[in-house]
Amino acid sequence: MSESSGAVPMVRAERVHKSFGPLKVLKGIDLEVAPREVFCLIGPSGSGKSTFLRCINHLEKINAGRLWVDGELVGYRQHRGKLYELKDREVASKRRDIGMVFQRFNLFPHMTALENVMEAPVHVKRESKASARERAMKLLDRVGLADKAPNYPSQLSGGQQQRVAIARALAMEPKLMLFDEPTSALDPELVGDVLDVMRGLAEDGMTMVVVTHEMGFAREVGDALVFMDDGVVVEAGHPREVLTNPQHERTKSFLSKVL
Repeated sequence: MSESSGAVPMVRAERVHKSFGPLKVLKGIDLEVAPREVFCLIGPSGSGKSTFLRCINHLEKINAGRLWVDGELVGYRQHRGKLYELKDREVASKRRDIGMVFQRFNLFPHMTALENVMEAPVHVKRESKASARERAMKLLDRVGLADKAPNYPSQLSGGQQQRVAIARALAMEPKLMLFDEPTSALDPELVGDVLDVMRGLAEDGMTMVVVTHEMGFAREVGDALVFMDDGVVVEAGHPREVLTNPQHERTKSFLSKVL
């Protein structure tokens, strides 16, 4: 994974473990995501990709290991070698810096596209409505949906809802964006518009961790790629290298089914 001249990694995982009861989902994940990097996670369903993504912003608590975002421990503080869990309020405050886009768009159905994008800046950051509205309109324009500002989610296609969801995440001005299979719930002809928005973010230098099945996107836009299976990192490297010349049998087998 790419090293960026001595910069603190945007995400750093050390021996991260996560279980749900007896089910071990993550079994010692080690990886680093450099600032401005587009980091793609691929692998079969149930391999732990989405769980790892949710651990990055402490939507899931890890059971062992350490996870840092921009040099700060996620969900905990360390004192004399011991970890102490942060209060919910402190976790929520740090989570503001991390935007997350889910498979399902999770828009507020009773709010227009514009109101969905304005909501967090006004209520979480206490931004004035006028300022939040102006920025929300710019973000909707950026994702190609300025004309849909007065529309409710039910009046938008899945691809349009997902682009509103991206604008909503960007409204908090995050330093890191997490995408959990953002195109998997979309009709095939709507996927391209969402990927174009993500491409634009990458060009603007946004650090992104993307769980995806879109191998073309990973190959074109990704800076680093990890293949996960059964809770472990099986193979990692530059996307083109891993996708065209996988070294592990498990990676070869997976790619033969999806490429």
